[in-house]
Order: sequence, then structure tokens, then C-alpha cells
Amino acid sequence: MNMHQFEVLVVGAGGAGLMAALYASRNAHTAVLSKLYPTRSHTGTAQGGVGAALGNIEEDHPEWHTYDSVKGSDYLGDQDAIEFMCSEAVDAVYELEHMGLPFSRTPDGRIAQRPFGGHTNNRTGKPVRRACYAADRTGHMILQTLYQQCIKNRVNFFDEFHVIDLLVNEGVAVGVVALELATGELHVFHGKAIIFATGGHGRIFDITSNAYAYTGDGVAITLRKGIPAEDMEFFQFHPTGIFKLGILITEGVRGEGGVLINGKGERFMGKYAPTVKDLASRDVISRAMHIEMQEGRDIDGKRYLHLDVRPETVNKYAAEDDRTNPDGTPYQVTGEEILKKLPDIIDFCRTYLGVDPVTQPMPVQPTAHYAMGGIPTNKFGEVVIDENNTVMPGLYAAGECACVSVHGANRLGTNSLLDLIVFGKHAGIKAAEYANQVKFVPLPEDATGFSRQQLDAILNSSGSERIADIASEMKTVMNDYVGVFRTEDGMKRALEVVRQLKGRFKNVRVDDHGKIYNTDLLNAWELSNLLDLAEITATCALERKESRGAHARDDYPKRDDNNWLKHSLAWTRNGDVEIRYKPVVITKFQPKERVY
Repeated sequence: MNMHQFEVLVVGAGGAGLMAALYASRNAHTAVLSKLYPTRSHTGTAQGGVGAALGNIEEDHPEWHTYDSVKGSDYLGDQDAIEFMCSEAVDAVYELEHMGLPFSRTPDGRIAQRPFGGHTNNRTGKPVRRACYAADRTGHMILQTLYQQCIKNRVNFFDEFHVIDLLVNEGVAVGVVALELATGELHVFHGKAIIFATGGHGRIFDITSNAYAYTGDGVAITLRKGIPAEDMEFFQFHPTGIFKLGILITEGVRGEGGVLINGKGERFMGKYAPTVKDLASRDVISRAMHIEMQEGRDIDGKRYLHLDVRPETVNKYAAEDDRTNPDGTPYQVTGEEILKKLPDIIDFCRTYLGVDPVTQPMPVQPTAHYAMGGIPTNKFGEVVIDENNTVMPGLYAAGECACVSVHGANRLGTNSLLDLIVFGKHAGIKAAEYANQVKFVPLPEDATGFSRQQLDAILNSSGSERIADIASEMKTVMNDYVGVFRTEDGMKRALEVVRQLKGRFKNVRVDDHGKIYNTDLLNAWELSNLLDLAEITATCALERKESRGAHARDDYPKRDDNNWLKHSLAWTRNGDVEIRYKPVVITKFQPKERVY
């Protein structure tokens, strides 16, 4: 058996994992395990910006950011954690700047900021410039900067080591088991503290902005160890994904003045969000787009609308909205300025669509984008295992796989990158503190037993089911019935199909039985994760009989604070899903109707 021992183990090398590793490594012997090379992690696809009330361009305050995040969460976010995140945001962004992150700049050299959906001046209700950005490559720059800092700090990296099990002994997290892709051998990593930062699970849906590797590994692994998943019914659909492909068109396009246009050539968001229009929160815009298309105002009978950032369009509507520059002059853009601020978006559209956004509108549709739910944690990244917030010793989580909960029912744009750097940092600090206070707890007997059992069940199956067929059916039914709008009959249908697919998965067959880079085997194992998470998502959505944030039901169209102002906790037990609930933490902001 291949054995390794480190004080802190970080699973996942995206923004949260690297931030956790960087801070943990300052006080503890730290290793990062990743099924990808770190610079290929999904954080690199984040485009538009990281939210922080720097006030570099206009008045702004962390308290305003806090309120916008609470409001964006449709009042399901825990307000103590949101206050903590927004107050930490300013220092966190300046810290990234000091690490060398090349932010876009104002003429006088300060970090540039742009408007983003749901970010407002709390006095006027109008959009405020809060998103700190590096052109439209913000996540990529964060990932590169943090990786460089981790290398500088001598963090140990185990790249292409696919973690498939969490080791627990007497209720304490003590390590993980990973499959080395290059050899097919199992490795046991013994640790004092384990941090999961494995990302989301958007691959349960057909149209998604998520990378192929985003298969919910961390949440699925912890579920198998009796740890619940929190708020899994809430999955955010970003309004502007490239038609059919789901590749994200950043909200920064609308921050720079882009507008959504329907098949009649109308700018329609004024009907749904009269004050902020195209800069409403993502759930509001996704539903508005769905309604426009459902009522026949799509483009040429196809399920998409136009996102228009052509200078003549931007300038026309900027004048109508009385939008101004920080110095009070009318807001105007040129094609050169659009190209400078959105280079990757323009390149994506030219490459994948043959469309030039400087001269043509972009075809867009809502795309599955972000998991608000995940492994329950407190604001220090410590994993909690029940409705009493009991902490599991030695286990931490951060980033999209975790549920703090700062995003509640609907994440505010730019708060994902902020989530990574704030809670990744504090998970790393807390894990190192814990590791310095305890001794290594012994590993359980037969540490690799469950891992071998999972892999052997796939390799030794003589069934005829194909991975691609099961995956395709799961994604289609989830997209159709557990998407932007939901109904009881639809979700029951989705749940029935997913459970049938889980039965069929037992007869799945893989063609590759080799050891070296057996992606066939790992694709099958990842599909088992997605099936588990699809079942929990559909079950929790079916149980929540209200509409809130990203969870919109035609049969229960109103938010119901009397009965449903609470977090769901879901366990997989004896082949079924058990759901319990815990209260939302409310400090300053009592729930009220969201108005944009």
C-alpha cells in the first residue's frame, strides 16, 4: 500500500483549495491532491469579477454588499456568515493585489470596478460598481496567482491523484484514498486535517457552464460517510450561456452596458426589474428569459434570446437609462473599448458561434451554473454534521462544494470568487491550528477496502449498460424537470427516472480494464456521484413547497417564510433520502419582498 502522511490534506486545487493550502502551509506540513493539474481547475473559467466594496469609483460599503447578498439569497443565506464574508472582502482583494494579481486599473492606478447584477447603492437602488476585475479573466488570474504563491511556499502537489474515499476513525476525519491516474494504484494519505475543495456538480444537467470534471466528488464522498448535504434543491441557472453549448457569457457584458433583446427586438427586462433592468439577480433574469421564450418571443422559434453589446445598442440604452460615467458625463463605449474589456468573451463567440459581439448580438439561453448547496460548514470551514451544527473533528470544506451558507437560495454574482478566497483562507487557517493541537489519529483497518469495493464493482460488471446512455438520460430529465421552472409532476418524473438509472448503473460496463489513465473507469465512478446528487436535488426540490431564489415552482409560486424559511439537510440512508431542517441565521435584515 502506498502511504503518505501530511498534517493538512487539501482535496481540490481550484481557488478555494489553493487559498486553503497557502494559508495552511504557513503553519503546517500541507499537501494538495487534485484529479487535474491545478491550472486547469474550474476557477479559471470565472470571468466577470470578485465582489468587494472598495469604493474606488463611487461610494460603496461592506454593509451594502451584505444587504445585497442577503437580498440576493432570497433571505435564505445565514446573515452572520454573509456579514463576515463581505467585511473580509476588501482586505482579501487587496491581499490578492499584493500577491501580484494583475487587476484592470482606473486611470489613476486603482483597482477598476464594474457594475454586476444585484449590486446596488442601497440608498438609491441603482447599480453600483463593486466587481473588481481583470478584463474578463478574473478567475484565471486568481488561479494563476494562488498557484504561484503555493509553489513559492513549498506546498506539496499530487497532481492527477483522484480522491475516491474519505477515511474516518471513531468520528474523526483521518485521511483520504486516491487513485493515481498514471499507474492505477491506490494511495492512502494520512492527515490530521482534511479540507475538501472539490467544486460543484453542474454535470447533472444537460446545458451547463460547468467543466467536464465538475462531478460533485466531495459532496458524494462525504454523503457516503453519513455527512448530510445542505440546501441541495437550490441550483443557479446563469441567464447568459452560449446557445446549446452552455459556455458562460459573463455578467460583466451587462455590467459594461449589454442588454437582453427578445425575438421582437424588444429590451424586455424593464418589465421584470424596472429599476436595475438587465442587472437584476440571476434567478430573476433566468425566469424572465424563460417566460419570454415560453410566450413565443424567442429568436426565430428557437430557444434562445439575444445579448447585445454592440456599441450602438449600448450607447442607445445608456442614454435612455441616463447612465453616466463616474465623472457625471454620459456613458458611451466604442468597439475598441468593448474588445479591451471583454477579450475572452469576444474570442469565445467568434470561435464557437462565428459571431462577432462587436458587430452582432450573441445567442444566449439560461445554463446550469452554480450549486448553492453542498457540504454543511460554519464560517471557519469546519464541517457540521447535523441540524445542531455539531462539528466533525478534522474535516473542513470550502468553495462550491461547501454550503456556509452565504448564497442561500440564489448566489449574487461575483460572490463565488469571494467565497473561494475568504472561506478558503479561513479553512486553511483553522485546519492548520487544529493540526498543531492534535496527534495523528490511527487509520481504520483495511483503509482501501471501500475504495477497492467501488472500483471492482465497476470493473467486474458483466452488464450491458453504457455510461454515456445513463448520463445522457439523467442530464436530460434533470434539465427538463428540475431546471429554471419546476412542478410537482415534473420533479416526480425526474426522481423516478433517476432512481431507475441508479438501478441500471449496477449493470454498467466499461471497455477499458487497464490501469494507466483509465478514464473509462473514473467516468463511471463520477457518474455514480452525479446520480446520487441528482436524486438528492430532485428529492429536496420536491419537498420544498414554495418558490424561493433559484427554486421556482409553478404550483407554489410564492415564497413561504412561515413554513420554509429554513435550510434542508439531506442524508442517504438505506437506499433512501432522509431530509431534516435547521433554521436560517437572521441578524439585521428581516425577510421582505425582493424588488429590483
